[in-house]
Amino acid sequence: RNMSSAGPEGRKKMRECEGLIDSLVYYIQGAIADHEPNDKATENCVCILHNLSYQLEIELPESYAQSIYMQRRNISNNDKTPGCFGTRSRKVKEKQQDTPLPEEKSNPRGVESLWHSTLIRIYLSLIAKSTRNYTQEASLGALQNLTAGTGPMPFAVARTVVQKANGLPSIRAMLHASQPAVKRTAVSLLRNLSRNTSLQNDIAREVLPDLVSVLPECVPGCEAACETAASVCYTLFNLSQGSSHNARLLLSTHGLPKVIAISMNDSNMFSKASRAASVLLYSLWLHTDLHSAYKK
Repeated sequence: RNMSSAGPEGRKKMRECEGLIDSLVYYIQGAIADHEPNDKATENCVCILHNLSYQLEIELPESYAQSIYMQRRNISNNDKTPGCFGTRSRKVKEKQQDTPLPEEKSNPRGVESLWHSTLIRIYLSLIAKSTRNYTQEASLGALQNLTAGTGPMPFAVARTVVQKANGLPSIRAMLHASQPAVKRTAVSLLRNLSRNTSLQNDIAREVLPDLVSVLPECVPGCEAACETAASVCYTLFNLSQGSSHNARLLLSTHGLPKVIAISMNDSNMFSKASRAASVLLYSLWLHTDLHSAYKK
């Protein structure tokens, strides 16, 4: 667990170690099957996998991505990417969201397991069944890592979480966790998921009221809570930017007074949350059909 957080070279060596990832996944599967999701070894295994999933799409070799994972038929050879799955071009990003992926291997090996739907379902199962904060946070964090990029892999993982594995109820429950780090990671994961336009309505229907409920009445008094509030605002921004329906849902769940209060704080220390709230307010105002409702 300590070695897996040693940096890029350490992650590379551990990903390449034959049988290591398979063994970790095998152990966790056994713990879940035996109804023992709270043992310390399971926590360690999940934390290792969490660390090995960090910056995965950037650190995997380009040749690996092209031969095993990516389909580039809709992407020009002239489009250079910073990592094996990622790209900073908005046009290419939109194409990648629509690029069909090869069928999953039924029996993944090694590094292939890190983004496979089997492990995604394991993370969601641990989020729902474990009561250990570190296990919950690591499971959420692994999914956050896997959905953080701009290539087709993060969007495929997002679709699996939301649509194939029905993971939103488990993630939604973590928004109300008593441990701030668990809540913060859950919000960060939802922020990543909400970037996928095809999933935004599903996410809004399932978790938008909960996101509003965890927003503070004003800028919170500590930096960690401030960061969480900012992530909530950016998630709401993603969900409502292109949808008047979702913006109206935010309004009907009494989110507007909270967002206004957060946006009005002048302290530099907590400007991150205030700025995020202001960006959200500006986006909400662009829905001109809602102006009369806003004024009321």
